Amino acid sequence: MKKYGVNELRKMYLDYFEGKGHLVMNSFSLVPHNDNSLLLINSGMAPLKPYFTGQEIPPRKRVTTCQKCVRTGDIENVGKTARHLTFFEMLGNFSFGDYFKNEAIAWSWEFLTEVIGLEEDRLYPSIYSEDDEAFDIWTKEIGVDGSRITRFYRDENGKCDNFWEHGAGPCGPCSEIYYDRGIKYGCGKPDCKVGCECDRFMEVWNNVFTQFDGDGKGNYTELEQKNIDTGMGLERLAVVVQDVDSVFDIDTMKAIRDEICKMANVSYQTDEAKDVSIRLITDHIRSSTFMISDGIMPSNEGRGYVLRRLIRRAARHGRLLGVDGQFLAKLSETVIKECKDGYPELEEKKEFILNVLTQEESKFNKTIDQGLVILSEMQVEMEKADVKVLSGENAFKLYDTYGFPMDLTLEILEERGFAIDEKGFEKAMQEQRDKARKARKATNYMGADVTVYESIDPSVTTEFVGYDRLIHTSKVTVLTTETEIVEALTDGEIGTIIVEETPFYATMGGQNADIGYIKTENAEFKVEDTVKLLGGKVGHIGKVTKGMIKKGDTVSLEVDETNRMDTSKNHSATHLLQKALRTVLGSHVEQAGSFVDGNRLRFDFSHFSALTDEEIAKVEQLVNEKIAENLAVETNVMDIESAKKAGAMALFGEKYGDTVRVVQMGDFSTELCGGTHVGNTGVISAFKIVAENGVAAGVRRIEAITGNGVFAYYNDLEKTLKAAAALIKATPANLEEKLSHLLSEMKAVQSENESLKSKLAKDALGDVMDKVIEVNGVKVLAAKVDGVDMNGLRDLGDQLKEKLGEGVVAIASALDDKVSLMVTATDGAIKAGAHAGNIVKNIASFIGGGGGGRPNMAQAGGKNAAGIDEAISKVKEVVEEQVK
Repeated sequence: MKKYGVNELRKMYLDYFEGKGHLVMNSFSLVPHNDNSLLLINSGMAPLKPYFTGQEIPPRKRVTTCQKCVRTGDIENVGKTARHLTFFEMLGNFSFGDYFKNEAIAWSWEFLTEVIGLEEDRLYPSIYSEDDEAFDIWTKEIGVDGSRITRFYRDENGKCDNFWEHGAGPCGPCSEIYYDRGIKYGCGKPDCKVGCECDRFMEVWNNVFTQFDGDGKGNYTELEQKNIDTGMGLERLAVVVQDVDSVFDIDTMKAIRDEICKMANVSYQTDEAKDVSIRLITDHIRSSTFMISDGIMPSNEGRGYVLRRLIRRAARHGRLLGVDGQFLAKLSETVIKECKDGYPELEEKKEFILNVLTQEESKFNKTIDQGLVILSEMQVEMEKADVKVLSGENAFKLYDTYGFPMDLTLEILEERGFAIDEKGFEKAMQEQRDKARKARKATNYMGADVTVYESIDPSVTTEFVGYDRLIHTSKVTVLTTETEIVEALTDGEIGTIIVEETPFYATMGGQNADIGYIKTENAEFKVEDTVKLLGGKVGHIGKVTKGMIKKGDTVSLEVDETNRMDTSKNHSATHLLQKALRTVLGSHVEQAGSFVDGNRLRFDFSHFSALTDEEIAKVEQLVNEKIAENLAVETNVMDIESAKKAGAMALFGEKYGDTVRVVQMGDFSTELCGGTHVGNTGVISAFKIVAENGVAAGVRRIEAITGNGVFAYYNDLEKTLKAAAALIKATPANLEEKLSHLLSEMKAVQSENESLKSKLAKDALGDVMDKVIEVNGVKVLAAKVDGVDMNGLRDLGDQLKEKLGEGVVAIASALDDKVSLMVTATDGAIKAGAHAGNIVKNIASFIGGGGGGRPNMAQAGGKNAAGIDEAISKVKEVVEEQVK
């Protein structure tokens, strides 16, 4: 048997099923499309759910894919075993009401034995216990001896691995194929067979026969349209074909693994602890690289949090291996090199991927250092309290607030003779999971949100005709309220209208929806939103303002021209802005999101520092130059490859069909875009950036306005300027000079005021040096002063500390129903054990407040002036406890 590489196996599989009439589809993005039940695509069939449910009509009844997947449910086992992965590739062939068991079984056997060359006598099929039909196909048509077929039965809870079901809905039996890897991978037991937990019999293929409709209570009815959902892990297949020990030994993974060993100057399989780190990094850098290539950015929630956790775990294990400095971006280059044959987008987005990894690893290095400081402080508190177990609450705080890995906390504390309340930590984790679970939306068995739109006939579609017209006549095909499909909508009702053809642009690609009216002779419907629905339908959402609109009516659809033109100006300006940013900042700039409507444009892009005023000015100037050049805006429809050759930029997470729309603005900008645009850039008139800020790690945001919005902006600015000048009896022309004089006068008055306050505070305090006492060798001065604010207390504290030389100063004062408390300690007092922050914590309750601070200075506020004397008298007792 030839030992094919991973990239060869992927191609062989897709080529084989293409030869069987299947449409080869590229892997979908890891970001689920219209599916709120998933954070990330976790199986080959997940992106195809709409085809299985009938919500969308598939491009062909036979489809084959190699789908990139991420699962993190058992992330804690990754690295500890030789089989767990977070990222994997799933080969699949799918039938939507076309072929069924006979073909699926025959082709799975043919591919494994004749195409790949696996030995027939080492392959063992399995079936669901009651699936005699599959048994007959295996024995009578394929010729497998019945004794080699394993039947899997339901357990006492009615569950069976070989019967796929998920609540109510389509379900059915499975038929797997196992490969006998030989006794060297076995458990040594004489009865070792298919189903054993050891690594001898490896499942390489799983045919899922979607045959029934289940009610979720154990009752099944035969489906009229039966489907095939085949899943085969590419990495598992490679393990078998290459005859290696584990997925970490197959060619593409080994290349990554070897690069890690080289970076860390270690050898694989010489130290189990190091092997765990090597395997974990190998897996996590693959997941991270692919997630970033699909536009996922590290963050503290959702899929961004999954990515951040993967990157940080990998970075932390690099430290454990002794890798010198940052290494993840360099390692990612190996991932890209090994995987770009199947996923060319990795090479296209290489610079961006490496930048994100570099930034996030750098940020984590700072997090680790910060976490170590906080953990040390917690340890000091534990030692003082003579406690040997870190509370679950504090462990979770380190993990959740500071991103400090729990296992690292545990490891460091164990080295120092401490432990963690792991049950308390898990309780805090569970509380967080419960909150997240309650926040999830209700879903049906396939996970998509259940709405009235799912009940619409999937054959209904809408053609968009609004690029060159704003008024169009069409026929109503579907009407809905918010909960059901109806035959008509009447005056005052809120609902959705679907027509055959529409000039209304639905929210898509960052462009906000058109608004306007749908009319008949006797009725009017105000369109307040336009949405893209599954299956190519466009929904016009709004309210009937008069009369009745019925299914089948011929209607006039009228787009609000002013809103469309203003939106188009902003959209065209966004294209000019993107090219200007790449020109001024560099080719690493990639669109990370956008929004345009009639009022403004918002553009998110990859960049790792705030723009300078000079850079903003250059970008703004370049866009306005291209507007003034009156560049022609041309659109052409072409195939995706021709578009790329023409230099058109594609966007993260976008699904492109066989043909795409290319928008070109002179020789300056060329992009793939389905939105609406002006005829030439001169129509935009003017462009002004009004804000630039950061929105996520490595992502900046620009907000801007165009056309009439710019003129309105400057008119408002002029009004504000005149009003501000009038307030100080100036004119806009001499406003700066007048303000400068006022500020100088104010500064002088403030300085005089501070001097007076300082003198008053001194006078109010009087000579307090006779109140100095000595506590175990440390001088302590605790006093009360009237009518001084916190700033005054701090000044007094500095003066008294200077007089005292070495020691502790505590002062309290009441002013305007507010009590201020300040404690300061010199270096000598701190060395003796004094801690200003802890003193404040112990006495702040007497003034009805709380506070704290550093060892050398702390403060608190409260409202109980009656407690000042008691707080001051308590200082001596607290210092005695500290400087024993």
